[in-house]
Amino acid sequence: MQFTGEDLFTDISFMIREKDRIGLVGKNGAGKTTLIRLLSGLEQPYKGDVIMSDDVTIGYLPQEKNVHSTKTVLDEAMTAFEEYYEIERQLAKLQDELSNREDYESASYQRLCEKMSHLNERLAIMGGHSIEGEAEQILIGLGFDHNDMNRQMNEFSNGWQMRVELAKILLRKPKLLLLDEPTNHLDIESIQWLESFLKNYYGAIFMVSHDRAFLDHITIRTIEISCGKIYDYKCSYSEFIERREERIDIQKAAYDNQQREIKEIEAFIERFRYKATKAKQVQSRVKQLEKMDVVQIDDQDKSAMHFKFPPAPHSGKVTLELNNVSKSYGEKNILNNINLLIPRGEKIAFVGRNGEGKSTLSKIIAGVLDYEGEVKLGHEVQIGYYAQNQQDMLDPEKTVFETLDDVATGDMRMKVKSLLGAFLFSGEAIEKKVKVLSGGEKARLSLAKMLLFPTNLLILDEPTNHLDMLSKDILKSALIQFDGTLIIVSHDRDFLQGLTNKVYEFKKPNIKEYIGDIYDFLEEKKLKELDDLNKKQKSQPIENKVSQSKLDYELKKQNDRETKRIEREIKKIEEQIEAVESEIAEMDEIMSSPDSHPEVNLDNDWYNLYGEKKNKLQTLMEQWEKLI
Repeated sequence: MQFTGEDLFTDISFMIREKDRIGLVGKNGAGKTTLIRLLSGLEQPYKGDVIMSDDVTIGYLPQEKNVHSTKTVLDEAMTAFEEYYEIERQLAKLQDELSNREDYESASYQRLCEKMSHLNERLAIMGGHSIEGEAEQILIGLGFDHNDMNRQMNEFSNGWQMRVELAKILLRKPKLLLLDEPTNHLDIESIQWLESFLKNYYGAIFMVSHDRAFLDHITIRTIEISCGKIYDYKCSYSEFIERREERIDIQKAAYDNQQREIKEIEAFIERFRYKATKAKQVQSRVKQLEKMDVVQIDDQDKSAMHFKFPPAPHSGKVTLELNNVSKSYGEKNILNNINLLIPRGEKIAFVGRNGEGKSTLSKIIAGVLDYEGEVKLGHEVQIGYYAQNQQDMLDPEKTVFETLDDVATGDMRMKVKSLLGAFLFSGEAIEKKVKVLSGGEKARLSLAKMLLFPTNLLILDEPTNHLDMLSKDILKSALIQFDGTLIIVSHDRDFLQGLTNKVYEFKKPNIKEYIGDIYDFLEEKKLKELDDLNKKQKSQPIENKVSQSKLDYELKKQNDRETKRIEREIKKIEEQIEAVESEIAEMDEIMSSPDSHPEVNLDNDWYNLYGEKKNKLQTLMEQWEKLI
């Protein structure tokens, strides 16, 4: 697949190959979403072409989508198999047509056989015998419970409905996945599951993401959009950052060397221009200059917001105290008797699956949600709150300047324009209406608005959504330097790393405290699960008490037996795979030249058998992958 075009992009070209894992990166407004929509066919280039193979199927997940479904979660996910049912109908039609024909050597007959072969292969890839089970498995991986399967879609927030949209795309198994910020609506556990799924995905992946850790775990190729050009690197995002800097450094060195050479040549020409004895040398150097290809340094978009939070007003030693705080929606208990004591200067991360109460507790602390229990703010504590939907709370009819100027007071009224400039709004941009701003621009404007008021307790709920990599890094740096108390809700592991010194995990209706940053928490979670496993093993009754060394010996023997059992099972499955592949190869040969096999009756039963063997091979391959 190849794209060439102009306008937002100047004469760019690239190709996506089978099993490519590409991360598309660039600043907000660089054209990432536009490019991905061009590839999906939702938009057409002003000039140039998108060339696509006939057999390429595409799955496109936009950043946002209004889902209006009255189906249950599982039924909505099952609509992903419309292609499966359509292929079944096409196969039945082809089988009927082939059974009534006898022109086995004709080109049209061969084409029908080839089409049937392709459809059967596609059907095998999509599965078939366990499509409902597969749908449930992916939905659970994306954070749904078994009890959610029969709940109506309209009972869930837009973020959860977007998870169902993602599940549908994954279930369709297109040859090319186009994902625009797929982690925006996912929690850390779901992101880790999606990483594992995409690593093993059979097709190509082309995605936009501002989650550095997510990109590094999946992509092996990075395409950057910058100043209307693209730069293609065969590496992950973190390695791309290093290579890009090396490329610019090499270009700068080559440019400087060439400029020195040009000056020396020009000085020679100027010195001996009118000397007849040097005429040939002068002409030679003139021609040398004319033929010289001037080294150019790639343009870099260096525009970036720059700010830091003002000093936190002095407050008491205790910033916040929660006593027996509870919150329910009807019979649904979200938080139950939460007790917290947060001292001044603490930096805390709220993590956990979506719907477990992180945003609810943030709203309670910020004073925008009612509750049961007691919330006590410390002496002189002033709260700054950034809601998850903060961008939607801006007045769409106001201009960028009016959004800040209408609420600024005192000395800050004189600083509105400089503050907007720090967040990349200058010149005519400050007169733009909010309704025409991109998601990233609205996020920057919301952050700028926060700086109008002094605060010593920042509560930020998913502040990095829609921010590009550079803006996220700048925000993180500002938060590290912030000398007040910070509570942040985020699923971005790279952003949280090194930012907080304490993590609270939410599992409704309770929370649990972990000391350290996000990676300390994730590591401890793994160790905790192993500890639980050991405790279960130790709690089992043992009739004869044995020494630790004897127990270790028995465990080793058990592990050795399990390893040998798995090796035997792998060998057995590999033999079955080889046998089935051989049978399919023979059937492929029969379909390609049926006149050479008059003894074979290519009827419905024969094609059904072919499909079953394809499905069997797929099942065996999945079993083999789980064991190795």
